[in-house]
Amino acid sequence: MSTAIRAASILPARRQEIELHTADHLRLIGELALPAERDPVATLVCLHPLPTHGGMMDSHVFRKAAWRLPALADLAVLRFNTRGTSSVQGTSQGSFDEGVAEEYDVAAAIEYAEFAELPRIWVVGWSFGTDLALRYGCDPGVAGAILLSPPLRSSTDADLATWAESGKPLTALVPEFDDYLRPAQARERFAVVPQAEVVAVPDAKHLWVGDAERVLDEIVRRVNPAVPLPLPTTWDGPMATGDVSAYADRPAG
Repeated sequence: MSTAIRAASILPARRQEIELHTADHLRLIGELALPAERDPVATLVCLHPLPTHGGMMDSHVFRKAAWRLPALADLAVLRFNTRGTSSVQGTSQGSFDEGVAEEYDVAAAIEYAEFAELPRIWVVGWSFGTDLALRYGCDPGVAGAILLSPPLRSSTDADLATWAESGKPLTALVPEFDDYLRPAQARERFAVVPQAEVVAVPDAKHLWVGDAERVLDEIVRRVNPAVPLPLPTTWDGPMATGDVSAYADRPAG
């Protein structure tokens, strides 16, 4: 019998707690979710929103990606807490550095994915995480990047030029009612990257509350285009239920 996939639904996957080790000797808390019975066809390395405003590896879009996409889209999902960030999984060592020393965190995540021989690594940033993706994610081992609600706060024209020169796919999902950068502005800013795709999402807001499914569809559309969309809203088979109450008071939870 089919069961509806809800916010707390956890579909089958091989899940393991992981540790990332940075070049400046910090230990970061993370998780890797893989398809239960198959090899993944591509990999998402998730860079979460601003930790000083509730962002973490369990921010709701990334939590749902890890709970659903290994089963629904054959994707590996690697998510982690940047330095000084906490979630129920634990707290990463170090302290928030306003996106500067976090360069080492991004590098550690990409290196982990490469060492684990995960296929076709895509960096997926959200808000603060999009600046990390633009500044530090254009790595030789990265196939492309997807940006959710990019504020373009600390990313420079030089960062955009690096992506332009790489020719790697770059997609920005921009909410119609974003708090920081709206679609028309985003198209102007990203015009310097010829291959950049700016996708305006009607009625959506910066935190994607109520729109996670639309985001997941757009991610899968680019990372594994062989998967029929929209993604299923029901599941035939075993399903667990996660406890999301721990994040009720966190804006990105």
